[in-house]
Amino acid sequence: MALFGVFDVVGSAMNAQTVRLNTTASNLANANTIAENPEDTYRARHPVFATMIKEFGDEATAGVRVSGIVESQSPLRTEFAPDHPFANEEGYITLPNVNAIEEMTNMISASRSYQQNVEVLNTTKQLLQRTLTIGQ
Repeated sequence: MALFGVFDVVGSAMNAQTVRLNTTASNLANANTIAENPEDTYRARHPVFATMIKEFGDEATAGVRVSGIVESQSPLRTEFAPDHPFANEEGYITLPNVNAIEEMTNMISASRSYQQNVEVLNTTKQLLQRTLTIGQ
């Protein structure tokens, strides 16, 4: 892989981590939303990543892409709130299946991954700049 191929790999990884951060932020923003019925209740969403390989003649460049965003199939949370207007006959409301601790952990992981990709990008840029100054 040519040195310039690193930019494609890092760029695709940064795009994937951006989607991951945005999805996590959406989950956290909707963690305590309440819907009138369980079918309309927000469900946690998670991106699905896939390997991406581009071939150009004899060279191949790898990367990552977001192949989709899926809804979590874990059960919704219920909470006893008999005075709430959306409570069912037993007095329970249905809350999203978002686990705030898992989402915060996911956000930290995505943020650090993005940060590491920025470091790779900067290091590659410095190597290319130093390579250009060798002939001077």
